[in-house]
Amino acid sequence: MTVTLADVAARAQVSPATVSRVLNGNYPVAASTRERVLRAVDELDYVLNGPASALAAATSDLVGILVNDIADPFFGIMASAIQSEIGGPGGRAGGERLAVVCNTGGSPERELTYLTLLQRQRAAAVVLTGGAVEDTAHAAAVSAKLRKLADAGTRVVLCGRPPAPEAVALTFDNRGGGRQLTEHLIGLGHRRMGYIAGPEERTTTRHRLEGHRDALEAAGIEDDPRLTVLGRYDRRSGYEATLELLRRDPSLTAVVAANDTVALGACAALRDSGLRIPEDVSVAGFDDLPFAIDAVPALTTVRLPLTEAGARAGRIAMGREEPPPGGIATVRGELMVRGSTGAPRT
Repeated sequence: MTVTLADVAARAQVSPATVSRVLNGNYPVAASTRERVLRAVDELDYVLNGPASALAAATSDLVGILVNDIADPFFGIMASAIQSEIGGPGGRAGGERLAVVCNTGGSPERELTYLTLLQRQRAAAVVLTGGAVEDTAHAAAVSAKLRKLADAGTRVVLCGRPPAPEAVALTFDNRGGGRQLTEHLIGLGHRRMGYIAGPEERTTTRHRLEGHRDALEAAGIEDDPRLTVLGRYDRRSGYEATLELLRRDPSLTAVVAANDTVALGACAALRDSGLRIPEDVSVAGFDDLPFAIDAVPALTTVRLPLTEAGARAGRIAMGREEPPPGGIATVRGELMVRGSTGAPRT
């Protein structure tokens, strides 16, 4: 049953006019009253009508793009590619769409808030990028939001995120890429490898680490838990984790990083420790971000087609490309062997 403005007013124990004033923001309302109204809106999951021009349509000209960190090239590249595909026929104002990039900062609560706001604005499409948070309650809440968006006519696409029944998914083969990297190092003769993982609660972290461990197991190499350090997807984490790995095992001959940014931090820590790359310690990253080839030495990494995947997600979101069969496509990475990896010293 559709929730009306009158329902919100009844829940908040105010007049419908007061609810309208709070939601439109065009009239002063006491802070306590405003809080009561907004709480009622959230509790009832009230969908606010958008601008008058959208009232005759199921959706507006708004497209939401959710990213973890827009300053991270991984997300910036995908967001740019998605936005490049969302114009053209379909919008009522000359065919254009308005892209809104929503930076969650990795916060599950903020992710849900943005999905709610996009639902209230009757977004034409929503694209969620990057890994998901592995929390049962949060996953259920996101699924409920995506279902409501889809039921209201919003196209929902996941890009680089695990599949969900409520959306089309272009999922990255992080597990396969992680296995490729470690297999490459094993093939060079490495047996003592440190692994710098991302945040424990992220699906991307788990899948890449699982690929690493799969390769170790297949080669009969014991997975030493002391050689895995969890951290953030940033340079500082890579630097600090590498120093910790060297403390735990000064004999390690390779470091596998959760992404290229973490790998840069690892390289800095090795140099500051008087070690050469790759003569003393090899380093591998993941994603093949633009700076990877310009690092010294250039990073061995797994190239994910971020631009291509983002553009495809944008076309699907706009209805200009058919979704993949079954609504799911796996995007595989390509191993890029460069100067940061070599055979261990004997």
